[in-house]
Amino acid sequence: MKNALQEQLLKAGLADEKKLKKMKKEKHLQRKQVGKKQKIVNEATLSVAEQRREQVARDQELNRQRKAEAEEKAIAAQVRQLINVNRISHQGEVAFNFADGNLVKRLYVNQKIHNELTKGKLAIARDNNGYALIPAQVADKIQQRIPTAIVLLNVNDVVENDADEEDPYADYKIPDDLMW
Repeated sequence: MKNALQEQLLKAGLADEKKLKKMKKEKHLQRKQVGKKQKIVNEATLSVAEQRREQVARDQELNRQRKAEAEEKAIAAQVRQLINVNRISHQGEVAFNFADGNLVKRLYVNQKIHNELTKGKLAIARDNNGYALIPAQVADKIQQRIPTAIVLLNVNDVVENDADEEDPYADYKIPDDLMW
């Protein structure tokens, strides 16, 4: 249904269809622009905006926590891989005792591995199935990622030249492979 004035103008020949469409489009655009300029602000829109801000903050915190958990899992996977790849088999008849927290544990190894453990060339790491023997260099890498994964790593940085000259027991050396 067209406006009565528009119909009269068309009949009189003062306007044509193109001009009417153009005017109609301009009016529509003007109404649309007025609606955008007159934004209605009330309590409901303010509360909705506040809820959105709170939701965004919660989502960001959750994403941060998930990212931290994913990084921890990745580091744990790296440590497991380092242990599995560098594991040294330790079958033997010589008992090697070591402390794991408050407990004293025992591994049976051969004499060569026993000497390397006491000199600090090998280390003992926690593994899912118990304990694993790994080289000291790998143990250092693991300790940088997860310090609690390494149970025993003997560090032999002792310089024997620093001994007191007046020490009466200087001639008596303490053996490294002392069984306890």
